Amino acid sequence: MDRVLIAKVCMLAGKIMLESGAETYRVEDTMNRIASATGLENVQSYATPTGINFSADFAAVTNFIRIENRSTDLHKIADVNSISRDITSGRITINQALTRLNDVDHKRLPFPYWMQIVAAAFVSGSFSFMFGGSWLDIIPSFIAGGIGYAIMAVAAKWVAISFIAHFTASFFIGLIAILFIANGLGSNLDKVITGAVMPLVPGLHITNAVRDLMAGHLVAGVSKGVESLLTAFAIGAGVAVIFAF
Repeated sequence: MDRVLIAKVCMLAGKIMLESGAETYRVEDTMNRIASATGLENVQSYATPTGINFSADFAAVTNFIRIENRSTDLHKIADVNSISRDITSGRITINQALTRLNDVDHKRLPFPYWMQIVAAAFVSGSFSFMFGGSWLDIIPSFIAGGIGYAIMAVAAKWVAISFIAHFTASFFIGLIAILFIANGLGSNLDKVITGAVMPLVPGLHITNAVRDLMAGHLVAGVSKGVESLLTAFAIGAGVAVIFAF
């Protein structure tokens, strides 16, 4: 079987998974399983949050691809896992796998942005009440969370640095929450802000960082942990700045 084609399938599968928010150990395991199922021996794969290395046999040609954009799309991860299982079980050929992976790679987000904003608003209102807020805090948190998530989505398209996008979103969340409380719409400012920023919190990245560390992937675990801390700092800094003013 063509080694170049196999390497291309493995690299594309790893690229899709990393860009969709998968753990690095899961990416390496998927690539190794695909390569082993197609007959390659001594498979060596190494993934970090920003790049993938792959080779077969010792002192062989090494393939590398850089990962620049990362998001969260569990649907794509599930699709790649399904394709990987079909390859290992022999239900599809390597050419069919490449076609399906290309389709997954070009697939758009399963939910439009307006639906994500509405979902973020409902999550914000629910969390504000769950954290001990009153019924009066649900609507302010609902509105602030939805607007904040929309601002983050727009800022992320204009600025490649996620720190700035999260900082800007949390800044406006704090501003909107203060305006609501100042006009008598809501009773607990801290509960309103806490609920509104929850859609911005990098919970999946923190979980992946811990799982990578436990799996022995120290470089990936530490880098994801630092990225999560910077995101959390950006959220807190945005709220702190509006309080300072």
